[in-house]
Parts: sequence; structure tokens; C-alpha cells
Amino acid sequence: MSDFNAEHNRVVWLDIPVVDLDRAVAFYGGVLGCEVSVETMQEIRFAVIAHEQGNGGCLVVNPDEVAADRGMPVHSLGPHGFRALVRDSEGNRLALHASNDT
Repeated sequence: MSDFNAEHNRVVWLDIPVVDLDRAVAFYGGVLGCEVSVETMQEIRFAVIAHEQGNGGCLVVNPDEVAADRGMPVHSLGPHGFRALVRDSEGNRLALHASNDT
């Protein structure tokens, strides 16, 4: 982790719980527009979100930790752009951010 990330308490890695690994790989690969590769270590399958150019994460099969919630429509963050709270393919809630609403 870089000094900048440590000093500013930046998120640099996420472990995202999933129920269906292949479905989650397709979802996150499409949403993030990057490679999500399935790996196996000691007979455990997981997927790694490409992170050569910055922050990354893993998709880990763990159905007991998936938290479902309803998504919300796009809404303004004032001068900071827009966000939408959505559910991923596994039921986890996350926010997508953009500088405009289109």
C-alpha cells in the first residue's frame, strides 16, 4: 500500500462475498469494464478484480455474508456528481458514482 493510501485511509482492496462466483464475475467484469479472473488456491475458487492500475478486490464465495438491500434511483450529490445505490448480482448493496447523470 502506498504512503498516500495509508495516510488518507483509502480503500485499496475489497473482499466481496458472493453466492454464485461465475455470475458475480460476469457482473463485476461488465460493470467495472476490467478483467475479473477466476483463481483456485488450496481447492478454494475465488476471483480477482484486475488491479494493476490501482485498487482491486476479490470475489469470495461466502453466501452467509451476502447482504441484500433494495437499490435506489440515481440522485445528485451536488457539486460532487451523481450516484446510484444498486444491488450486485449477489444482493450486496454498492454505490456507483459518475460526474453526470447520463
